[in-house]
Amino acid sequence: MSAAIHPSAVIEHGAHIGAGCTIGPFCHIGPEVRLGEGCTIHSHVVIKGDTTIGAGVTIFSFAVVGEIPQDLKYTGEKTRLEIGARTRIREHVTINTGTEGGGGLTRVGEDCLLMAGCHVAHDAIIGNNVIIVNNAAIAGHCIIEDDVLIGGLSGVHQFVRIGQGAIIGAVTMVTNDVIPFGLVQAPRGDLDGLNLVGLKRRGVARADITALRAAFQMLAQGDGTFQDRARRLGEETDSDYVRTIVTFVTGASDRSFLTPGQG
Repeated sequence: MSAAIHPSAVIEHGAHIGAGCTIGPFCHIGPEVRLGEGCTIHSHVVIKGDTTIGAGVTIFSFAVVGEIPQDLKYTGEKTRLEIGARTRIREHVTINTGTEGGGGLTRVGEDCLLMAGCHVAHDAIIGNNVIIVNNAAIAGHCIIEDDVLIGGLSGVHQFVRIGQGAIIGAVTMVTNDVIPFGLVQAPRGDLDGLNLVGLKRRGVARADITALRAAFQMLAQGDGTFQDRARRLGEETDSDYVRTIVTFVTGASDRSFLTPGQG
């Protein structure tokens, strides 16, 4: 009863609207939607499907959240979408629910910012504090870890993983996995260094940044395969940040890796 709902909004029977929510004109909230406390839904927003939205989320006009996947294999099976607390979803963003073949869940974490015109496809898993800039597209089954920034007009290929703290430059196509703290730019996505600006902004110690720089050089120029170099790094380093890269590279993946000097 404490929610402020515009008379023109359509709230279907069964929807749960948390205390303190504001829902603007001409919104459509489906019957399986659950809004946490204090959400702000601006005008002309559509929220559908089995969608759970955390407290304090803001969704701007003409976003469509929880619509069915853009996947021809989807046949109407019940799948879900989860959006974490305090995330901001700007105008014309589209986020789809999952598919049965992909695990049935699309998730966007807490404190994210999805700028105007972004798309998050089925079964994508987006971490916390992720920024996706205008008109970028995340394909199905991608994993985007915490603190990643994806530049405007960029595209991420299906099944790609982008590691924690990485940055993707604008107008970049990412077709392979990106190591944590990596810097990717150029039209076909070159691994061009480390996200040093992001590391410094997060207050990472100078010793860890130095260790990351040395690790990047070893990954770029060492003997053996990319995975072999990463395993040797794990045996030699005492930096938790470098170990994060090692764990990522040696983990399971459906794609190959962007490696230094190669798109």
